[in-house]
Amino acid sequence: MQDNPLTDKVALITGGARRIGREIACRLHAQGMRVMIHYRSSREDADAVLTELNALRSDSAASVRADLTDAAAPDQIVLETVHTFGRLDALINNASTFYPTPIKDATEQQWEDLITTNLKAPFFLSQAAASLLDEYHGCIVNIVDIYGHRPLESHPIYCTAKAGLIMLTRALARDLAPTVRVNAVAPGAILWPENDADEVTRQRIIARTPLKRMGTPAEIAGAVEFLIRDASFSSGQVITVDGGRCVVP
Repeated sequence: MQDNPLTDKVALITGGARRIGREIACRLHAQGMRVMIHYRSSREDADAVLTELNALRSDSAASVRADLTDAAAPDQIVLETVHTFGRLDALINNASTFYPTPIKDATEQQWEDLITTNLKAPFFLSQAAASLLDEYHGCIVNIVDIYGHRPLESHPIYCTAKAGLIMLTRALARDLAPTVRVNAVAPGAILWPENDADEVTRQRIIARTPLKRMGTPAEIAGAVEFLIRDASFSSGQVITVDGGRCVVP
């Protein structure tokens, strides 16, 4: 661990208490990083992750609660991270909201929620973290989606937000260079949406995936780890982790 370039560096993971965010937090922690886990309502899940990680290394994990639709949240989250750990080396914009918004039924409130959580919050978190990341030659990793490249039926607002986050990745890679790298990971079928019991749809998605299986949160976390630790000459890139779905109609 002493030779690991990530030892004692600090990562902030939004939505880091559950699902893919939790896997990312645990993966980076296992590589020696100290982690700040942001959550909105998953207090018990966040506490469980902290108990697990701090049992492995004392005072190596902390959490911060904030609602990303609150304009004050980005500054609050970054300030809490610096107050706790004294620095910031990697920002992982993972928190997301996902639900259908058929064009005939979509509301302005849904637009505000999906655009804010998936696009606006990552922008202002990146803005709030930029000077610290510049100081420590850090990086940003945005968790986008294959549906930012190809639309998902009945999800026009979500897809638009993720497409915007892909462009934001590229724009920030240019504007924050040369000291801060900005990349993204685009998952395919990794975890099914919660409360989604449509087995026919699930099997149809797997059948159209060349590798004929779902991916795992660990595979997304591995891509994030690569972008933080090893991709020292990559910026503005999107790594697609989708079992090959992007190559089929």
